[in-house]
Amino acid sequence: MTGSDDRAGPETGVANGADKAEAASGAGAADRAGEVGSRYGADEATGWFPEIAEIRRRRELALAMGGPEKVRRQVTSGRLTVRERIDRLADPGSFAEIGVLTGFGDYDADGRLVAVQPANFVAGTASVGGRRVMIGADDFTVRGGSGDAAIHAKQVYSEQYAADLRLPVVRLLDGASGGGSVKSILDSGYTYVPVNPAWDAVVGNLSLVPVVAACLGPVVGLGAGRLVMSHLAVMVTGIGQLFTAGPPVVLGGTGEDLTKEELGGSAVHRRNGTIERFAASEDDAFGIIRAFLSYLPSSVHEIPPVQACEDPAGRRDESLAAAVPRSPRLPYRIAPILDAIFDRGSVFSYAEYGGATVTALARLDGHPVGVLATDPHRGTTMSLEGAQAITRLVDLCETFHLPIVSLTDQGGITIGRVAEERGTIRYAARAIAAVYQARVPQAELIVRRVYGVAGAGMVNRHRVGRSWAWPSGDWGSLPVQGGVEAAFRAQLAGASDPGAEIDRIRRTLAAFTSPFRTAERFGVQDLIDPRDSRPLLCEWVRDAYRVLPELTGRPSFGTRP
Repeated sequence: MTGSDDRAGPETGVANGADKAEAASGAGAADRAGEVGSRYGADEATGWFPEIAEIRRRRELALAMGGPEKVRRQVTSGRLTVRERIDRLADPGSFAEIGVLTGFGDYDADGRLVAVQPANFVAGTASVGGRRVMIGADDFTVRGGSGDAAIHAKQVYSEQYAADLRLPVVRLLDGASGGGSVKSILDSGYTYVPVNPAWDAVVGNLSLVPVVAACLGPVVGLGAGRLVMSHLAVMVTGIGQLFTAGPPVVLGGTGEDLTKEELGGSAVHRRNGTIERFAASEDDAFGIIRAFLSYLPSSVHEIPPVQACEDPAGRRDESLAAAVPRSPRLPYRIAPILDAIFDRGSVFSYAEYGGATVTALARLDGHPVGVLATDPHRGTTMSLEGAQAITRLVDLCETFHLPIVSLTDQGGITIGRVAEERGTIRYAARAIAAVYQARVPQAELIVRRVYGVAGAGMVNRHRVGRSWAWPSGDWGSLPVQGGVEAAFRAQLAGASDPGAEIDRIRRTLAAFTSPFRTAERFGVQDLIDPRDSRPLLCEWVRDAYRVLPELTGRPSFGTRP
């Protein structure tokens, strides 16, 4: 941001009074020009010093935002101001604002400036973790971010500039983000056919540069649309709410009398696939944004950034040998397995709404990858939300050329009446289609189950991808041991001791379903000691990165929100 000598605190307010007006008048400018001449001589008197002083003054007014009262109201609500947010997100001193003087000037009859209302949208380039980005941030202190305080050209420009210069986009949302308002109709004197500002660039940027959006207050209307038009949506619990229309409009339209939190708070969106990550504070949200961007290239025309890695690629974690219990009925925790395989401290949780389905970004020997897995403590099947999470992660990896690693333990698609009513199979099929559409290299560790349509679709098994299975692997069209009664119903009905016959059949099946039998027929490429997983994947990822330059450019199928 600008230096502290250029920064006006909230107490600066807007320009009012004779002294402020005179500073903008021609007479005031002439007087200052005379003062400059007496101090610096005739040559300096012909310069642009009065105008330079006016630029400085107007910058100070812009930095005052909506004025002391509105700033205090923002702080009292527990939210940072727009400029505090930018300061805390961006690398120190790196923010270069665009359109700082944009706003609504109030002039008297003689054309002298009386007051200035800044635009409610602050934009500029900055470095975030050393990466150049475009930041677009709402200023809720200026008419709550509503459309009648917006200058849409500024928002349009920021998205177009990011596209042309291949800069990741960070949206800090708080309000309507330039959406419409009833008051704007009175001001303009007519209504118009809606056009979402910069929407062509907003859509295009999804398939061009990383886009992150943070919900840092009540985000409604066009702002809500801009939040979900991102690769990562973050909400700060307690202060962030997301809704298509706010409580007053909902009350008038549906009769529902709801608070902002009841209508669109974190409890509403925790599991519906709208928000990827929830943060406890704004600073936590900024940390999530910085971490997320570190895995991705600046645009689709580059490959992901490879970092130096101090975690040995040949590390063999002893815990992996017993990570999966021998009894298939016992669950296990996936997090320790991920930590044991991927670079220490590199696992970044992606979609929190996936339920048993785990999606993440991580690194192998410093190389970013996407990760698909299952947490058996939360279930083993692919729910509707889990399918959404897979689709989102795979689309992200395909767009920005991250190889995909599946730690497969997939019990199939969620079954039952509720799952059928929700159309789960449609979402699961879409997730599998995303996996099959992806051109990036894919690798698989079969950790335990590979059942049914969902198990078959965790990687594209029609491609020559690398795959290893742990001795705990168990696969088939459905769980064999659980289907004995149905498959052998007639045989069991004629047995003198059905219980003993079931045990005999199960023992026979256990011999045939041994993973070693599958390996003999090349049904799995290799059975491995689980402790070898990291060294093998680190070798694979180096090969995978050799082909990534061929995949750069826009994805063939585009990225959908």
